[in-house]
Amino acid sequence: MEKFSDKAINRLTLYHCILADFQDREIPYISCGQFAKLLKIDDSEVRKDISLLSNLGKNNNEYPVRELKTTIEKTLGFAKNKKAFIVGAGNLGLALAKYDDFKSYGLNILALFDNDRKKIGTTVNNKVILDISKLPNLAKKSEVDIAILTVPKKYAQVMADFLVASGIKYIWNFAPVVLCVPDNVQVWNENIMGNLLQFTYDI
Repeated sequence: MEKFSDKAINRLTLYHCILADFQDREIPYISCGQFAKLLKIDDSEVRKDISLLSNLGKNNNEYPVRELKTTIEKTLGFAKNKKAFIVGAGNLGLALAKYDDFKSYGLNILALFDNDRKKIGTTVNNKVILDISKLPNLAKKSEVDIAILTVPKKYAQVMADFLVASGIKYIWNFAPVVLCVPDNVQVWNENIMGNLLQFTYDI
């Protein structure tokens, strides 16, 4: 199967959201044109994305909703369980901890970490907030190599260094700073302000 670009993966996740809605409404089939209209993109882009998915049946240029949804889930690895920690129990970290739909996409958040004594030992959405010093041992014990970094900008690089030293290989970075990490560590920067400026540029 051909490797999808980041943009194609983003579109596939949007297709999946639409398919989940169609399935809830018990609509059995969907066309490329319907995807294109809802997402305001060219239907040729949709056809190209779907053509890269294997073993898909088609009925009069429409795809079975349940089958297409399942195929996207398999392609993007929804069924593969991925364990993660949230590092930083501020407003953003707590909000992410409360987002239950992560499990639907294969991401299981085990715990949060912080250095605020007032927060340590409390729970949010059945996830305990632990002292940051406990992260290395727990990461090794629980075989966790994903960290969701939600600390303030001025602490982000120091914390990234700590995570790398703790054996974390994947960092989902919400801090507005470009992190310096070794080549064997992958960082995905969640550019909230960049997305905001793209959205508001023509307003």
